[in-house]
This record gives sequence, C-alpha cells and structure tokens, in this order.
Amino acid sequence: MFSVLIHPDVAKFLDKLSEEDRRRCVEALRRLKEDPFTPHPGADIKKLKGRDKTMYRLRVGDFRFEYFVEGNTVYVVEAFRRGRGYR
Repeated sequence: MFSVLIHPDVAKFLDKLSEEDRRRCVEALRRLKEDPFTPHPGADIKKLKGRDKTMYRLRVGDFRFEYFVEGNTVYVVEAFRRGRGYR
C-alpha cells in the first residue's frame, strides 16, 4: 500500500475543476495507493522518458497528473489539461 502526497499547486488545480471532474480525478489519484505503476480502468498510467527522475503520467479524461514514487510514497507534483502539453 502506498501513500499519496499532493503538491499544493495540484490541490489548487483540483479546486478549480467542476464537481464531476474533481470527483473523477480524486478517485483516480486515490487508486494510486493500490498500484501507481500499472494502468487500470479510468486511469491510464505511462512512464515518462527523458527525465532526471523516473516520472509517471496519470491520464484521467482531458486531465494529466505527473508524479514520481519514492519508497512507499507517491508524490503528485504537476497537474494540467491535455492541451497544455509537457514541459
């Protein structure tokens, strides 16, 4: 079992979403506790390339969340809409 820590900027992003979108995103983020490496229904997970640290992308509809795993903790550090792209 993993614990999930969300960066304050990600929390602000979630607060700005509609109730339905927020519910879907929060549920997908909660499921990272079970397995942050394997895709599952409602949440597409992909390992990102070209990063210093091993990062993952969680896709929930038009929303993207970037995170990394250290030990038993998942750190969600970035959240954005699909159109913005990756930095």
